Parts: sequence; C-alpha cells; structure tokens
Amino acid sequence: MSVVEIKVPTIGESITEVTLSTWLVKNGDYVELDQAICEFESDKATLELPAEVAGKLIHVAAEDDDLEIGAIVAKIDTSVSGGAKQAAKEEKKEASTQKESTPAPSEEGHAKGHPSPAAAKVMAEKGLSAEDIKGTGKGGRITHQDAQKAEAKSKTSAPAKEETIEAPSLTTSTSGFSREVRREKMSRMRRTIATRLVSAKNNTAMLTTFNEVDLSEVMKMRKKYQEKFVAKYGIKLGFMSIFAKACAKALQELPAVNAQIDGNELIYHDFVDISIAISTPTGLVVPPVKNVESLSYADIEKQIAYLAKKARAGKLTLDEMQGGTFTITNGGIFGSMLSTPIINEPQSAILGMHNIIQRPVAVDGQVEIRPMMYIALSYDHRVIDGSTSVTFLVKVKEYLEDPVSLFLDI
Repeated sequence: MSVVEIKVPTIGESITEVTLSTWLVKNGDYVELDQAICEFESDKATLELPAEVAGKLIHVAAEDDDLEIGAIVAKIDTSVSGGAKQAAKEEKKEASTQKESTPAPSEEGHAKGHPSPAAAKVMAEKGLSAEDIKGTGKGGRITHQDAQKAEAKSKTSAPAKEETIEAPSLTTSTSGFSREVRREKMSRMRRTIATRLVSAKNNTAMLTTFNEVDLSEVMKMRKKYQEKFVAKYGIKLGFMSIFAKACAKALQELPAVNAQIDGNELIYHDFVDISIAISTPTGLVVPPVKNVESLSYADIEKQIAYLAKKARAGKLTLDEMQGGTFTITNGGIFGSMLSTPIINEPQSAILGMHNIIQRPVAVDGQVEIRPMMYIALSYDHRVIDGSTSVTFLVKVKEYLEDPVSLFLDI
C-alpha cells in the first residue's frame, strides 16, 4: 500500500495556524487529483485544499481542529484505483444497512420509574417516592406533571401539616418553552477579530471626537445625477464613495491622520488606501480600496461592490485583505445613531458613519428640517493631536456640505 500524506501548506508569511472548517470529501471516499478535499479558515480568508494525488482519502484531522502549518491533514492511499471507487461505496452502503437493521436498545429499562429533574424536586419537597407514582413519560419516566398530580392526590388523602405556597397556574402553555443552551466553537475569523480589538483597546491611546454633517447638498446631487451616473457607469453613486473622497482629500491635507506608528518612528503615506468595513456571515472584514485619492467616484463604487461581493462569498484573497492606511465603517446601515469605532491596527484612525435622520436645525436664524448625520473619528493620540483630529472632522464636514468643491478639488 502506497500512502501519501497531505499537509497544511504555507499560506502567508503572517499565518502560522489554520482551522479545518469543513471536510468536502467523506472519509474513505475516492478522490481525484486536484479535487478539493477540505476547507481551511485562516485569520484572513477561507481556502480550499486540493488532493495532491488520486486515491482513497483517509481523514487524520477532524473538523474544527486547529492545525499548524505543515501538520498532517489527511492521507491518500494511492493503491486504490478509480475502479475500486464503486466497490468502496457499496461496502459503505452495506455497512450502513446493517447498522440500520440492528434494533436500538430499549430505553424503558433505564428510564422507567426515574423522575426528571423537575419531577424529582417536587417529589423531594412533598416527600413522595417513585413507587407511589406511575410515570407517563418516554420509557416510563416520571414527568413534572406526574409528580404534580401525585402531590394533589396526597394532599386530599392526608391533612397538610403546614401552609404550602403553590406555583401559579399559567394560562400560557409551557410545552413550547425552551431553556436550552448550546456551545459553539468560535471561528478562527471571530477569534482573530476578538484578539485584534482587544489589542487595539490595550495598545493605543484611543480617543473619539464627534461632529455632525448636513447632507442636504449631497442628497440633492445624488438625486439630480443618479440616473445619468448609472447610465454611464452601470453602478449607483452611493454615500460611501463620496465619504471616501472627502476623507482622502482631508487625509492628504493632514498626513498625521494617515500615518502609523512603528516603534519609535512614524510612517507617513503619500497615498490613501481606505479600508472599508464589510459585514459578512462570519464577521467583519476590512479590505482596502487602494489609491482612493486618484480614483474616480465610479471606480471607488465598483471596487467597493467587488470587495463586498467577494467578502460575503468568503472568496477574498490574502492580497486583497492586506494594507490600508485609514478605515471607514458605516453603522448607519444597521440603524446606529452614534458610536465610538475601534481603530484598525496598525492604522491610527477610523471614521464612523451613522444613520441619516431628518432633524430640526438652525439655518440663518430659521429652524429647518435637514438630513443630519453624526460622524465620529476614533484616533491614536500617540500619533494624532486633538486639534488635528478635530480639524480633520471639520474638513470632512465642509467637503460633504459643499460637494461641488470636492468634485472641483478646491
């Protein structure tokens, strides 16, 4: 028998461990060369592992196992040819049939006369024994209702020595109530997110400053040009590209907000790579849109849509996840009015967008209803001074309230 060991491959420089999330091929099944046999979940992406040879697959690791790079995942018996594939299936089917034909052991012998935990409590309080109660539960088990009925019977046959307090009779049926709990192992992505968030809280001097933006002009502009924009570029003009452009312009004017700390040095960037927070079924990911300062609004919208689609399908590559000099997160799509976002290390700042609410505001001495949004900037005070953070938000506010100046780059 010739057996080939299948090991966890090298995925990236910073990745030393993965989690085997799903077996795609059952133990003992025949696999072809390059057929995907399982999925790995790394800190940043989900990857498939192909078979290096053809043959019978033998599982070594189990689902949810944490494996180091180079660890053995499975073995493949290459002596099993493709012709043996059907025989292996028939053998497994026969074993399954035999298993199904074997009668299950009766539960009555164990359950009969044994009270459930709730029934045992009632019996202990009232001095009842299992011999005095006939169980009506599965396998003859004494249920809570059985114990209550026996209690009522005993009360009629003998006078109570002391006053008892009975539980109220509920009008709602308790048959549908649930008190179950379950435990699930945290996914590798969720564990990574947790570690990074705690690290950001503990290792940065994080503060948050706030401002509010009147989005009247932005909304007028989108309404006026939306149809023409879609007709020309095939995608809608959203708020995110406008916010990204406003932030990119402000970041170039205030480079400290676009910088990051590295030991005793500060790294400044002449470019603006904005990480966009995207919610996925497995957690929040922040792939960057690169060189936002040089991209058109249409290109930014297309890039965000592309990254969001890949993220929700679990198809982002490691290259697409790396980098970023600043982050934007939009809690407003979930209805958030105000929040204090956490810095995405090693970046030094993150902008939080929130929901747009029609609120009364004073405009030239008159009260008007305007579409208002609160914006928040969380920043690392080791890199960014308070005055710089406030100035940054004010600039973003000015660009959004006068989007023509943003389009004209003035």
